[in-house]
Amino acid sequence: DNEQAIDAIYAAKGRSTTKPLALHVANPQQAAPFVAELTQCARLAMQRLWPGPVAIVVLRHADRYAHAACGLSTISLRCPDHDLCRALLLEAGPLAATSANVSGNSPFTGESENLDALPQATLAVLAGPTPLRQESSIVDCTSDMPSIIRVGAVPAAVIMEQLGTPGRVQ
Repeated sequence: DNEQAIDAIYAAKGRSTTKPLALHVANPQQAAPFVAELTQCARLAMQRLWPGPVAIVVLRHADRYAHAACGLSTISLRCPDHDLCRALLLEAGPLAATSANVSGNSPFTGESENLDALPQATLAVLAGPTPLRQESSIVDCTSDMPSIIRVGAVPAAVIMEQLGTPGRVQ
């Protein structure tokens, strides 16, 4: 909820301020204060796909995270599948974040030869390469019929199988 910190993320990445930032959490309990409503789809996604490379879009609590959500009624939540990241999130609390690259450039995969992908004003904890070397998948769980916004590290078929629904891919 720190607007100056949110603005600094946008500036460092060269990211459009109309593109929301995901909220990274250590677990579903950390996400709860930011969420207005959890559908059955969202509950299943948190249980079956977290921690992992899947961001879940849910309805946002109206009084929280408005600046980073660009005023949208939704919020994208991500629980990383990395012990160090979750430990930091447990200590610091939920953090607004996005991929560690300059907007429009290739994603940073954690490999030392890929360091030039990081924005210049970045402080990074290098914990090794990302295992799947892909962006996270994004699933809209604002209703009980999931919709895959971005196919990423977790294939659409796996997501739909875990959520027990045919869903759709946007």
